[in-house]
Amino acid sequence: MDDQLSPLPDEDALTLPDAWRRSLHARRGGAPGPKIKVDAAAPRAARSLIEETGGAVASLLRGEHGDLELTGAARRYLDGADDPAGAAAVAAVTEMGVGQRRREEVNRTFVDSWVVEHGIAFAACALVELSRTEGSRRAGGDWIGTWVGAVHRELDDLNPASPEAMRRVRGLLAVADEPDYAEAVKRLEAHRSTWATRWLVSYLVPTREDWVDECCAADVAHPRGTAQRWLALSSLGRADQFANAYIGRGLSWGNATRALLTTIVDGAGAGALPYLLDNADDTYIEAADRKRIFETVAVMPTDEAFQALLDRLDRKHARPALLEAMKRFPVRALRLLAAAGSAETAALLADHVRAHAEVVAAALPGLPDETRAVIEPIANAAAPVPEAAPGEVPSLLRAPAWRSPRRPVVPGLTAPAPAMAWAEGERQTWLTGDPKVEEPASADWEMLVEGYKNGGPQTGSVQLMVYGPEELIRPLLAGFQGFARPWAHTWTRVLAAKYELDALPVALLMAKAGPDTCYPPLLPFLDARVATLAADWLLSGGQRQTGGRAWLDRHGLAAVPLLVPAALGKTAKPSRTAENALRHLSSAHGRAAVVDAARAVHGDEAAAALDELLSTHPAGTGLAGPPKIGDWVDPAVLPQVLLRGRERALPAETTPNLVEFLALPDPFGLEEVREACDPESLAEFGWALFQKWRDAGNPSKDGWALAQLGRSGDDETVRRLTPVIRAWPGEGGHRYAVTGLGVLAGIGSDVALMHLHGIAQKVKFKALKAEAQRRIEEVAGHLGLSTEQLADRLVPGFGLDADGSLTLDYGPRRFTVTFDEQLKPVVADEDGKRRKALPSPGAKDDPELAPAAHRAFAALKKDVRTVASDQLHRLERAMVTQRRWTTDEFRRFIVDHPLMWHLARRLVWIAEDGDKASSFRIAEDRTYADAGDDPFALPESARVGIAHPLHLGDAVGTWSEVFADYEILQPFPQLGRAVHALTDEERASGRLARFEKLKVPFGKVLGLVKLGWERGVPLDAGGERWISRRVADDRYVVIDLDPGIAVGAVDATGDHQTLDYVWFATEPDDYRPSRGTPLRFGELDRVTASEVIADLTTLAEAAV
Repeated sequence: MDDQLSPLPDEDALTLPDAWRRSLHARRGGAPGPKIKVDAAAPRAARSLIEETGGAVASLLRGEHGDLELTGAARRYLDGADDPAGAAAVAAVTEMGVGQRRREEVNRTFVDSWVVEHGIAFAACALVELSRTEGSRRAGGDWIGTWVGAVHRELDDLNPASPEAMRRVRGLLAVADEPDYAEAVKRLEAHRSTWATRWLVSYLVPTREDWVDECCAADVAHPRGTAQRWLALSSLGRADQFANAYIGRGLSWGNATRALLTTIVDGAGAGALPYLLDNADDTYIEAADRKRIFETVAVMPTDEAFQALLDRLDRKHARPALLEAMKRFPVRALRLLAAAGSAETAALLADHVRAHAEVVAAALPGLPDETRAVIEPIANAAAPVPEAAPGEVPSLLRAPAWRSPRRPVVPGLTAPAPAMAWAEGERQTWLTGDPKVEEPASADWEMLVEGYKNGGPQTGSVQLMVYGPEELIRPLLAGFQGFARPWAHTWTRVLAAKYELDALPVALLMAKAGPDTCYPPLLPFLDARVATLAADWLLSGGQRQTGGRAWLDRHGLAAVPLLVPAALGKTAKPSRTAENALRHLSSAHGRAAVVDAARAVHGDEAAAALDELLSTHPAGTGLAGPPKIGDWVDPAVLPQVLLRGRERALPAETTPNLVEFLALPDPFGLEEVREACDPESLAEFGWALFQKWRDAGNPSKDGWALAQLGRSGDDETVRRLTPVIRAWPGEGGHRYAVTGLGVLAGIGSDVALMHLHGIAQKVKFKALKAEAQRRIEEVAGHLGLSTEQLADRLVPGFGLDADGSLTLDYGPRRFTVTFDEQLKPVVADEDGKRRKALPSPGAKDDPELAPAAHRAFAALKKDVRTVASDQLHRLERAMVTQRRWTTDEFRRFIVDHPLMWHLARRLVWIAEDGDKASSFRIAEDRTYADAGDDPFALPESARVGIAHPLHLGDAVGTWSEVFADYEILQPFPQLGRAVHALTDEERASGRLARFEKLKVPFGKVLGLVKLGWERGVPLDAGGERWISRRVADDRYVVIDLDPGIAVGAVDATGDHQTLDYVWFATEPDDYRPSRGTPLRFGELDRVTASEVIADLTTLAEAAV
């Protein structure tokens, strides 16, 4: 093959990314670094800096203080002599004179001045001298009351004053003419007088490897020099030089900068690999440092570097680096991925082969036989599904509107006149409301008005506006100039009610100054200025959205005519905010209704333009910015998206369009795409995008790759994503986990909401649990349900038959699956004999039916296991909290549910109808029976709940015998549940003294969390000082702990916790004996009191 046409890159040459070279410490013979332009005017600038010192340099030259040899050198240098020590002395004193904040400016200016006047060799020597020279002063002289001089630093370390100057000189030496470079090397030898200067000289001219070796051999672990370890690392050129003790693990604690890592690799090449990996594997290295090291390893052109990333594929940041290495070295990736042999690397190899078909075809003939044997089947895989014709492709994907945004314009429209739109009784309520402004005992209103007009105190102006006579105040409102405070809305509402439209300038002023709290007084005003402000708030995000949404939602379609002129106008910002507000109204009332509201006031032309605006994707009008896709997305490796029917696929050229569509922040047009595409195929595409994003290290700017799952995903997406969401907070990904909750809510299926509810009920990360609970409450509120009613509706049936069983057909034999009291599957053969497990398909079984049935059983076990513990916990909580179902709810969601009935028939239920309460159970035929095993008729008007033993009284024994006779095992303790009671003294008290001062193992205390208790909020030093159980809306049983639980290290405060106080509170807090508590435990009903005492008894039994 002609080499010029070969697609195979050179994979043995080190090529540093251009962006990296901009920070490179260039070395002679290495990669080119950033271009350095010496300032020809630097000598004049240096003289100006000397003058700015105000006599500091003059004091140096007088020799009144400091090293007299340096003073003489400084004089010689300023007289024009070639004296590097003198140049350093002048620069050091100048730096002190103008202030350390200008250190870099002084050093850069003097370096350039030295180069211009004396050449690069002199500049290098002067810089070395500057590294060990500093300005000094003592009291008594003319410069700010001091004498000034220059001295050599007492410590043998590298002055950290001028790292940029050092890099500048090294860069100039790297590109210097050969004679100049040779002169510099020769002259620098005389300046290698100390440990520190020897390292600096080696840094400036690293081509003198013998000098570098000498520094390394010295093996000095210098006490203050470690901050300049970067300088030594930048000098090395061979693997053996990294063994120096001073170098050590020098890339921890934020030292692994891009500049240093690039310089290390440029100097030592593959020889730096062991050192880089040793640092990356350090337990204590910061994540950002490890990330940059892995990125550096990814550019090293060796099998060892590539394999090192493969070996660390499970480490954070290694995968994105490996993906980059695969792009950079595609043939090496083919060889090493094929040899890896794991399922994970096989998936990477498959993607790599698809993405680099041309390289694969060119490289295959030259690869070893065993490598070709792995790659060829992938390269020759079955042909993809035929592509669809253009007419079958959704229009959004054929010609994306966001590529050329445009918006219709209708000039000359004007908004309707302002009006008031009061809610019933609202104006009167505001008129009589408390303005939170004190009324003057007596006032000369005319005098106060004159004072206000003449610029009197603003505080008095509010009293004047609220209480002054109407005939004096109304003319002043238009020009009111007050100040907003969080309570300004209270008195502004009074003005709005009293003066209506005349008070609008005041209400607008207050709302603009304090939008978070002062927007309510604007709500009755139907005015274009208010509409504009509300639209601005809606688009601005954050807390301000609340006011914008409140105003728009209140006025609805009446707000449309006020927004249309701006939306269809020529001015960009008002049109964007108005368009966004109109889209908000369109989502609430429908596009047709919004267009009709516009037509009624502004006519057909405006209505047609508005219809066009609202029917265009927001990115097509410029409202949403065009999507920016990270380079981690390679359309070639993403799966095909099939159309409905699965016989045609979206054309390959539309794949980037689909990616961009999913990246858009607005789901506009989603239905068109969903209707055209096969749901399963679209979900697989979305999941593949998400996985590629994770492989790339979750780049935050591409967070859309997670959010898009809410549009592309299905129930299988939910099952895959939920474990990731649960784990994220523990990996530092709380924000991703919260977005993931939004994905579950966005998918919105019963399975998605079931998993969302599961997180809300049980996850170890408190903040994530609270956010999930909030989301569930939103969903439930939207449906008009409580969260528990929603939970009833989210339990899946898993394809079970109505009787709660599942038949598995193996062909010649069949098996029936039911469930025990823990919802574990129970398998029986056709004669009813129970089996320990479902047998594997045998030779006599149907070759298609049996494997399918076996897979279905495995999937069923997995799915039920995900909900079983939640359902047991939910029913036990229902008993403890004494939840009640209507008769209809009880039948639909408990008795007739194919899964829940397996639990329900193992419990005793109670039916409350008026003052009458009756207990019953559910028989195997789903009829009801009482404790005497007689039929029980459930009244339609009854409220049904799970009976607590305290509800059953003496009937507990009878029911226990019934369940024993029928060999019914209960899913949780009910009939055998221990019951407890408060003493008379405890009912009259707000403390449970019998449990106080007990010393309990901290593990037992933490175990209360599983029983519904909540750990306290972290206070001083991250300590949680209490744990509490909510027993009513504003009632808590609180245990004060000593010494408390340390957040993030629960055992850090010792093996035991003392229960200092156990008390009844309106909110969890520390108990203060001096204040006590006004509450009494007698408020608790018998069941709640029993359950609280039961929990505390478990602690008492474990006390030491």
